[in-house]
Amino acid sequence: MKPQTIGRTLGIGLRVAGRIAGQRVAVGAQSSGTPGPGAQTTAPASQFEQDQLQREKARAAGKTAGKVTRGAARGVGGFLKPFGRVGGILWLEVTGVFFFLPVVVFAPVLWKTRLSWASGSDHRTFLLAAVIVAIFFYLSVSSFWRARRK
Repeated sequence: MKPQTIGRTLGIGLRVAGRIAGQRVAVGAQSSGTPGPGAQTTAPASQFEQDQLQREKARAAGKTAGKVTRGAARGVGGFLKPFGRVGGILWLEVTGVFFFLPVVVFAPVLWKTRLSWASGSDHRTFLLAAVIVAIFFYLSVSSFWRARRK
């Protein structure tokens, strides 16, 4: 699973959980008799006022859920940040090792065919081995270099 997919899934889950928690906090405040944010102490006179009161309660619950979600997301993000950094460095080092494997395989071929570099029976083999060794050695070293800079 990609890191972006994990982060997206966690973010969606945290938003949903925060919204549910905010709604429950608002319902708990309402059932305990304490007036919630924006609640009136007198009974509403008309259906319009009742609807408006419900909208205000829902809006307050949404704000509470948003605060809880943002707080949880910041906490989880702060906790996972070092692991993402270490994981990226480890990924670059493992990639560097795998890029070095063709260098190990083709270096002996390059050494055996070194005398026919200009012309000879193994001229093409030497050139092909030299190109492969050069490319993969560069990729390996650059991968380790990038890991070191991180």
